[in-house]
Amino acid sequence: MKIKIVWVGKTKEPAIQSLTDEYLKRISRYVQVEGLALRDEAALLQMCGRVTPGKASKSAGKSTLVLMDSGGKQLSSEELARFLGDYFDRNPLPLVFAVGPADGFSEAARNGAQHTFSMGRMTLAHELARVVLLEQVYRAFTILKGHPYHSGH
Repeated sequence: MKIKIVWVGKTKEPAIQSLTDEYLKRISRYVQVEGLALRDEAALLQMCGRVTPGKASKSAGKSTLVLMDSGGKQLSSEELARFLGDYFDRNPLPLVFAVGPADGFSEAARNGAQHTFSMGRMTLAHELARVVLLEQVYRAFTILKGHPYHSGH
């Protein structure tokens, strides 16, 4: 089981980097995880094997791509946990969660993703969205493992 959490652009705030590192460390207790900053959307699509001559392809790939996008499906923490549990029960490919640039993902990226999830209807700064995603992935694994982290919500 492997998860990659990727984001487009450099981290500008030291506090964001600190929280990113903390949640990656926590997630690593449950699954192999990697956090990656990518220069642009094209690098994301190439990393996920979605680049074919002239177009993106949902069927090609070395991983399963999940875009975090305001137009995506909203999930509760429990639903995200079920998604992760089901995914790792049946799929050997790495799972890539991607937080886009400040102006969002292109149509090509949306077409290249197998899943598109939203963190809600509120607008979040993309660096903050990354931290929220990391916390929710960590929470999902604590739900799956019966850890008390989630029980106090």
